[in-house]
Amino acid sequence: MREVLQLLRDGEFHSGEALGALLGVSRAAVWKRLEHLEAELGLVIHRVRGRGYRLASPLSLLDREAIVSASRDAGWNALVFDSLDSTNAEVLRRLAAGEAAPLLVLAERQESGRGRRGRAWVSPYAENLYYSLGLRLEGGVFSLDGLSLSVGLAVLRSLHEFGVTDAGLKWPNDLLVAGRKIAGVLLELSGDPAGACQVVIGIGVNVNMLPGLGVAIDQPWTSLRERCGRLVGRTELALALGQWLRHYLGRHERGGFAALREEWESCHLWQGREVSLLAGPQCIDGVVLGVDHQGALRLDVAGRERQFSGGELSLRLRDDS
Repeated sequence: MREVLQLLRDGEFHSGEALGALLGVSRAAVWKRLEHLEAELGLVIHRVRGRGYRLASPLSLLDREAIVSASRDAGWNALVFDSLDSTNAEVLRRLAAGEAAPLLVLAERQESGRGRRGRAWVSPYAENLYYSLGLRLEGGVFSLDGLSLSVGLAVLRSLHEFGVTDAGLKWPNDLLVAGRKIAGVLLELSGDPAGACQVVIGIGVNVNMLPGLGVAIDQPWTSLRERCGRLVGRTELALALGQWLRHYLGRHERGGFAALREEWESCHLWQGREVSLLAGPQCIDGVVLGVDHQGALRLDVAGRERQFSGGELSLRLRDDS
């Protein structure tokens, strides 16, 4: 059915005759096939007598050949899927089976996408970027400290390149625009961080998803399309993200997060702001001083500096900030 989506992706009307020829069925059978496509992928297709069929909203499909070719030139293996449970999970499975790394996996949709702290990551078909890069590390030479923050810089530069220049970072792994989430980073590890291990860098970016389309997300969000007012090429974004990742991963490998700390703090939206840090049932109020050379959050808590790190922490602006 990908051939049908390639035809319909422009959001314009296409005749039943053209679709029937592509599907190898009669014009009368076209609607049944498209109804199946709607149900399977969660798309909305309009049918107008005398004009034909069109998608309710145009799509930007991933160009497998372009992504695989660019990745190969960079020394990465790349795979692009129509549907997966999770791109992170697929990378972990393949690395565990001995597949070569760096390994990049993208998908048009995720059925069980996940974010930090067990949250679901909403992953509608061909709307956003679901991107996972797997690395195999030996001997603990590559520092994992602050890695998610370094990756955040790569995502941020990609957003800036596509015109979302007001995007910024929120410790530890979110990217926001005007207080609304536009992207996030999720790192997952297997093995021994001090020895041989695998790390998966999962990145989700809201690209073309728009409000009011029945997407339920439990926090304020936005997308590149909403900010830019146009459909954004997901392939072009994936290629730009790959280039920025290679840049920042190289700098992180050479100097650790310490080499990027000052740059990261300059992009941190909540620098100097009054916040509440949630750690399980505990709530700690303070003022953001920045991050240390390992990426831990530095807070002024009642006049004393304290550092915090860990995957289960959540940062919120104070109500009176």
